[in-house]
Amino acid sequence: MKLITTIFLIILFTSCSNKIVATKSGLQYRILEKGTGIKAKAGDEVFIFETTSYRNGTVLYSNYNSTSAVKVLIGGNQATEAVDEGLRGMQVGEVRELIAPHYLVKRKGYPSNVSPDSTLVIKMKLDRIERK
Repeated sequence: MKLITTIFLIILFTSCSNKIVATKSGLQYRILEKGTGIKAKAGDEVFIFETTSYRNGTVLYSNYNSTSAVKVLIGGNQATEAVDEGLRGMQVGEVRELIAPHYLVKRKGYPSNVSPDSTLVIKMKLDRIERK
C-alpha cells in the first residue's frame, strides 16, 4: 500500500509544474493559483473555501461550490494544525493544495467517514482577510 501511495504522490507532483513546499512540521503544499494583496498571518480572521479528501480523491468535506466561505481565526485553534499552518502567508484569491499528515489533522472527534490515521489532501481558496 505504501508503494502505491508513494507512486501516486510522485506522479501527482511531477505532473504539475507548481513547486512543492515542505515545512518543518511535515506539511507539504503547492500554490495552484497566486493571490494578491496582504498575506494572512496569526490573528487574522480569514474566509476560505475548502475541499478535504483522501489521497485517492474520495471527498470527505467540501464547501468549495458554496456561496458561504468558512471563517477561521488563524492561530485561534479553530481549524486543524494543517489548515492553520497552510493559511499563513496566503493572499486573497490564492489557492493552495495541502498534503497533510495524520498528526496535523487531528480532531477532538472524527466524523464516521474520516480515519484518524489518514493523510489528507486539502484544497483551500482564500476568499478574504479581516485584519483586526
